Amino acid sequence: MAINAVGQDTSVYGEYATKQEGVKDKTSLGKDDFMKLLLVELQYQDPTEPTDTEKILTQTSQLASLESTDKTNKALEDLAASLSSANDFSTIAAIGKTADLGSNAISLDKGENTTFEIYFPDSIQQGTVEIVDVNGNTIKSLDVGSNPSGVYQFTWDGTDNAGNQLEGGIYYVNGSYTNENGDAKTTRVGAYPIESVRFDNGETLVKLGSNYVPLSNVKEVY
Repeated sequence: MAINAVGQDTSVYGEYATKQEGVKDKTSLGKDDFMKLLLVELQYQDPTEPTDTEKILTQTSQLASLESTDKTNKALEDLAASLSSANDFSTIAAIGKTADLGSNAISLDKGENTTFEIYFPDSIQQGTVEIVDVNGNTIKSLDVGSNPSGVYQFTWDGTDNAGNQLEGGIYYVNGSYTNENGDAKTTRVGAYPIESVRFDNGETLVKLGSNYVPLSNVKEVY
């Protein structure tokens, strides 16, 4: 009896596989195995033997039923793929709407600059971007100036308002501004208009700001 490297009977479990292949399970019959067994049985049945007639008919019926089930499964797989494709393309209807990633957090590595983007839905007469720590304290304020509506990129050098270098970690970014009508508005990192949709290797990506983000990362669209 041949034994593989992990002490298993190779007649049951197959040869021990290396790398990423794994051990092939021979303890259960698949559809093809079952069909082969039925065909072999039918091949060696004696159709003139009265006692075997019912068995032949039963096995033939089983074979037909198995083939029908296989076709049904294939049809269901095709339907699922079609529905998935339709669902992907329905995402195109979201272009122009706002996608929310559910967080306004950014990450800072000590001694390095960090870049982030904020979307201003209205034109800006005057505005400020505030970076706050985990305790809600404003540690840095950046002037926005007067600009049209759109997505704007900011670079933060990791210092506070006094010029002190801050520790690396998670910080949060909010924006406040006055629009052209004099109304006070707020915005934050993490909410951007959907500019386009891309399909890549079965994954749906949406363009938010200057980056493509997996649709699964989007928490809300409005």
